[in-house]
Order: sequence, then structure tokens, then C-alpha cells
Amino acid sequence: MGGQTEQGPTLTRSLGQAATAQVPEQTRPADEVTSRPKRPASPSAPTSADTTAGSVLADRYRLISRVGSELAAGAEFWRAEDTILQRDVAITLLRRLAPDPHSDDPEGATRAGEMIVRALRSGCFEHHGCARLLDVLAPGASGIPDDVLGAAVAEWVPGRSLGETITAGLIKPLAAARMVEPLAAAAEAAHRQGLVLGCDHPQRIRVTPDGRAQLAFVLPRPGVRPADDVRGLGAVLYALLTSRWPLSGSDAAQAGLGAAVPGEGGNYPAPSTLRPGVPVELDALTSGTLGSDGAPGRVHTAAAVHKLLAEVVAEDDRAALFPPVHDGVPSAPGDVWQDEGRAVRPVDPERRRKLAIGLCVLGAGMLIVFGYLGVQIGSLFGDSGGPRIVVGNSAAPPAAPAAAPAPAPVGGSTAIQPATVEVYDNTGDKDNAGRISRVIDGDPTTSWRTYIYKQQFPTLKPGVGVMASFVSPVQLSSLSIDSPSDGTIVQIRSAPSADADFADTVPIAQATLNSGVTQISLAQSQPVQHLLVWITKLSGGNDQYVTEINEITFQRAGD
Repeated sequence: MGGQTEQGPTLTRSLGQAATAQVPEQTRPADEVTSRPKRPASPSAPTSADTTAGSVLADRYRLISRVGSELAAGAEFWRAEDTILQRDVAITLLRRLAPDPHSDDPEGATRAGEMIVRALRSGCFEHHGCARLLDVLAPGASGIPDDVLGAAVAEWVPGRSLGETITAGLIKPLAAARMVEPLAAAAEAAHRQGLVLGCDHPQRIRVTPDGRAQLAFVLPRPGVRPADDVRGLGAVLYALLTSRWPLSGSDAAQAGLGAAVPGEGGNYPAPSTLRPGVPVELDALTSGTLGSDGAPGRVHTAAAVHKLLAEVVAEDDRAALFPPVHDGVPSAPGDVWQDEGRAVRPVDPERRRKLAIGLCVLGAGMLIVFGYLGVQIGSLFGDSGGPRIVVGNSAAPPAAPAAAPAPAPVGGSTAIQPATVEVYDNTGDKDNAGRISRVIDGDPTTSWRTYIYKQQFPTLKPGVGVMASFVSPVQLSSLSIDSPSDGTIVQIRSAPSADADFADTVPIAQATLNSGVTQISLAQSQPVQHLLVWITKLSGGNDQYVTEINEITFQRAGD
């Protein structure tokens, strides 16, 4: 369950003497749940760690810092660096246990093998609520230290850990519901495919900068069931609402959270009894997921959790026009309803200026349209003087009235803005896709760039491009590329659609970029709706190949 691809490689790791298994690696750019039922206790503590920060696994992944652990799985959670693709990754590492002669699994090899096999089965699972699995390192693979029984490599989830998010301050109840919804959707999708997430441990969860809870560390412990994921979803929501982790007290301590104390009958107190403003639906959801199996209102599936959270979020959207119930959290600057006496942040002057310019342009356009319609209506109903009939021979035809001089043709061309722009890479993940809009934002001080590659194209991949799409086909006369990456070679190609196969694109022009603005003529091209700027050679050298683009400007052919 899961980032930059090297021609979409298939990474193979041996699992003992078993048949080799293949997990496709899909990559992303660098940037940043443990059940109430009984868990199998580790037979003994892991051996003294030979693998520490700075160690390299499989001659590729350098460990940076340990960010957590799960004793029941014998697993450690690490932030690491992929030294080939130069991006951060999340590694779930399985330690070899200290030998225990009284255990059926003295060093944890059987446990590790089960977890590796489960990871291999989940290699094709992808969901925005779960980090993607990139690689699996099995026992016996080259470059695995003796104290490591295996590892799973996933994309790094930027943002903060669940513990950091909770300790930063109270979270609005409905904001907590929005955080957990994508994680619940991921659990539902995994269960439909016969997989589990293992989202019942607080240190496996991270919260992205846009407020989504994601499973960041894959490779769940053996024996984890879908019911454990359901309890984990309830635990994550309960922790966000109350700042207390309701499952394992040791897990809560590891994550830096307080442990929730169950009340009479073993049930946890409702979140609304610990803080004001928690909707009754969220109270019911937490009690239904964390209660005993036979308790009334028990929630059994991740699909039910996701459905209820989605309904709560949708109802919150519909009720945005009404003042919210006081929940003990100050209103944020972007909230519709502000606390009494709170100073409202003034309107951004830059936004006001852009709005004024837009209204002026709209008004000018309407005047032009109305003027044109007036001329056309006048020509229909005006007196044209009637036809002239000439009888017999005449030395010369009657003189026609002098016509007004025709307007001079518009010379050169006019700039046109594409409707959308995106990174085009049909071999894997897209280089810094979140920054691609900077190439058409009109600000040359902002830029997009490719990943930094250790080898020149096409060694790792054939190329990477920028796909610009217009509302309708347009005849272009040229385009200009503002770039500091001298020596970059680009092809300009037309495409039938934004996601067309590269083989279906047609080359129009080719150019080598200079440092600064490079003008590329498209005078011989046909009207095009989707235009691909395809980078076939990167700038730089010495294991530092990268191309940066500040701005791409498109010129439409003049009338």
C-alpha cells in the first residue's frame, strides 16, 4: 500500500528461497492505526541495533531519523532518503529479535516473512488516504544488514505526525471529521480488495499540510484484521477530538499522547463530555467503533465509518450559512463566522487589484460586443439607396461611393493563456507536479523544475514534459520559454488529448534553450488544442541534471 521513476522499473526482492516477487515502483517528489483486542507480545526485544541513522539499505536507502515504532509488529518507522532519486521516503523496518529458545519464532523470521508476503500482495493498492508502496526489501536481498529481517519503502507523507497535530492545539470537531474521511475511504477500498491497512497505531498516521490523515507507514503486523482498521479509524477520530489515544496506553506514550481511560463497563467517555461542540454523530461513531462487539450501535465496517463521516462533512457544508455551535476553538481567519470582537483580517490589496482589473476587462469586452451588435442591426434596417439600373451603353459605370479605409491588419501576434497546464510523464510519477502552474502564472520569479537526475535523458527515462491545454483549438505563431537552464533541448509536439500516449503526439518544432528567454517559431503549425513542451535533454552535468522553467508564453497568430 503504499514515488520519480527510472523508466518505471520493476524492483525484485527475494523472499528466502521462495519464488521472486515483483513490486512496481511508482514515485513522487521529495518534500514530508493498533487494535483494542489482544496483540501478540514480542517474545523479546530487538537486538542491539547495528542499523542506525546514516545506515544504507539495499545500497540505496539512507536512514535519516527514526520517527516511531510498533512493538507488537517488531517494526520501526524511519524517515529515509532514496539516494538514487534524491527524495525522502518512509521505511517500515523489521528488526531481528534477540534469540528466544522458548519461542516458536526465535528471532522473528516467521513474523517478518508473513509481513513481507502481505506487503507484496498490496503492491498494486493506491489511494489518496494511504502512502503508496514503492519497494519491498525481503530477507536475503542484497545490501540488507544482518539485524534487519525486511523493510517496506513508501512515499514520504509531508506534514506532521498525528501526535504533533494533536499537541499543537484543539481541533474543531468537523475539521477532525474532514481529516479522517480520506483515511476511512482508504480503509474501505483496501477491505474491498481483501487487504488491511493497520491504521490502529498512532505513529503510523501523519496529517498532510492540507489537513488529510494518511497512513504513512505500511507493513501491518501479522494477524491484523479489517475489524482492527475500524477500531483504528475510531481511535484516530477520538484522539483528534479529545487529545487522548483510546487503544493501547504504551502506543499513546510512544506517540506523546495521553491515554484515554475507559469508564464503567469498559466504554470510553463520549468526546462531547470532554469538550463542547462535538456533534452527536461523531459521539455515536466513536462509541460504535471503539465499543465491544456486542454493544448496541456497533460499527463493523470501514464503509460505514466512511459513509457517516461523508454525511457529517456534507451536512457541515450545507449548514455553512448558520452560526456554528461553540466548540471551544477560536475561529480561524478563513471561517465564515467569526468570534465576537475578533478583528477581521483586511482584504488582500493584491486580490482587490486583480478583481478591479478583471471587472474593467469584462466591461470593455461587453462594450465591444454591444457596439458590434449595434452596427449589425443598423446595417439590416438602414437605407442603402436601392439598386442602380443602367440602360444602354455608357462610357463608364456610375461611380461608387467612396468606401471608408479598411482597418490595418494587426501585426505580429497576441498572447494567449492556456486553460490548464500539467506535468506530462507517461513512465511514472510526475516531476514536482504541485508547482507546474508557476510556468503560466505571469511571474518570472517563480518557477517549476524537474527532479535532479544523476544521469542524462534517456538513461533513466525518455524525457518529461509540460502539457498545455486550451479551451478550443488555436493557431499559434510562436511560444517563448523563460529558463535559466542553458543547453536544455525541447521538442514542441501537438497531442490529441492531455493524457494521450507519447506515440500519438506529433512533433512541430525543436529548440535548444539559452539562459533567458528563448523564442520558438510555430508558424508552420496547424491549429492545436493540446501542446506538449517535451524535454529530451536536461541542463547541467556531474550527476546534477535538471531543467528549470520560469515562464512559458504562447502567442496566437494575428488576424
